[in-house]
Amino acid sequence: MPRYTPEQLEKRNASVWTKVQGILAPIQFVIFIAGLAVTLMYKTGTGIDDFVWVTIFVVLKTLIFLLIFITGAFFEKDVFDEYVFAPEFFWEDVGSTIAIVVHLSYFVLFYMGLDENILIWTALLAYLSYLVNAAQFLLRLIIEKRHARQNQRTVGTT
Repeated sequence: MPRYTPEQLEKRNASVWTKVQGILAPIQFVIFIAGLAVTLMYKTGTGIDDFVWVTIFVVLKTLIFLLIFITGAFFEKDVFDEYVFAPEFFWEDVGSTIAIVVHLSYFVLFYMGLDENILIWTALLAYLSYLVNAAQFLLRLIIEKRHARQNQRTVGTT
């Protein structure tokens, strides 16, 4: 079942938020890779010896994630007339919400003064939650592209 009706596909292609998401997603991925690397380097004691770098990257990652979530809500409003949890994006939105909660929990635990080790594991869990969420989006995109190719072949043979 395709995610978009022809009208929704037209709205998606015309929406400025589609372009914004296309720009922000790779930026978020680069920040994710850098943050994961910094966190693992700190945890293993190889090259990063100041915990502040772990927190800086969690802050950057969380800010870009929130920005993508907010602009994604505008995208969903443009295309599906709902800001969040449109049926077509329900599970992606659930995954994003869980990932945001995990990212934000880092700051709650940091504010509570918890041990660096707990904060590192929380940062790693936040990165994992992003990775699962991103994989969910990519899987859905691959399925959509495959479905579109099959439709083009079917239309071309009739």
